[in-house]
Amino acid sequence: MFFCKLILVLFIGVIANCSASIERVDDSDLIHILTGEGDVVALFTRATNCGECVEYERVIANAQDELKETLGASVVQAHDSNLIHIYDPSREPALLYFRRGIPILYTGDINAEEILHFFSDNREPAVKELSDETFEHLTQASTGATTGDWFIFFNSAECVLCQRLYAIWESVAGKLKRKINVARVNALAAGVSTAKRFNVVETPEFILLRQGKLYRYTLKEFTPQAFIEFAEGGFAKTSHPEPVPPIAGLMDDISLKQILEHVSSYGPLPLAIVGGLSLIILVYILKSVCKSSEKPKKTKKDK
Repeated sequence: MFFCKLILVLFIGVIANCSASIERVDDSDLIHILTGEGDVVALFTRATNCGECVEYERVIANAQDELKETLGASVVQAHDSNLIHIYDPSREPALLYFRRGIPILYTGDINAEEILHFFSDNREPAVKELSDETFEHLTQASTGATTGDWFIFFNSAECVLCQRLYAIWESVAGKLKRKINVARVNALAAGVSTAKRFNVVETPEFILLRQGKLYRYTLKEFTPQAFIEFAEGGFAKTSHPEPVPPIAGLMDDISLKQILEHVSSYGPLPLAIVGGLSLIILVYILKSVCKSSEKPKKTKKDK
């Protein structure tokens, strides 16, 4: 009788372990899943010598039913995946939540309740996309930033590291939600004038706009923790405040060479007209200068 009960207990344990296992996928399967329409929670682990990976696997396996029900997402696990470096330049283990393809990296404790809360609170992307047309209107950078503080990531499509930081930057936005605005600007496309205004030469570059001042993130540690610490007060220790650059005028972005090239594209006649007008303006300026430099004649009252 005792032997039968022991067999029953072992059998129930095996069934429980099987039901709690996470679906394993290789890179080709994962790419197919991530490019689909559904949301995905993906756990990236190493196959060997990783105690933290084992702990993550246990917690996610036990919480996967609740994750699926709450988030409406599938839950998968990838061992030794080459794709992890696209989303996190550090190392495994890494837990990511893909919301219609947009990833966010989880960085808290290995705790099912905390994981569920963080992902539930960030079912929608938190990073705001800014461009030359929307930057000043949304940030109000030059007028006192009444919309709050802004932590901005200048990126570009040509920057490989920038692409690897997208999931991390979403994590920063998720953690700072309701405290600091977190945004992204394409420095070589829709935000090229804004990048020029803030003297952004290379990407990635990060700036914090706070109470009318500009603080540059100069550390080389690109982790959510480092970014969050900087935004929440570390900027005072690692960065010197700069005045916010004024908004560039229209003529600041247009050179004489660009004007002439544009006019010459219509043929020699418009170019000749521009040249003639320029000569007339120059003569007018010279006459005004000469007239103002002449000494006034003495009148009888001056004698």
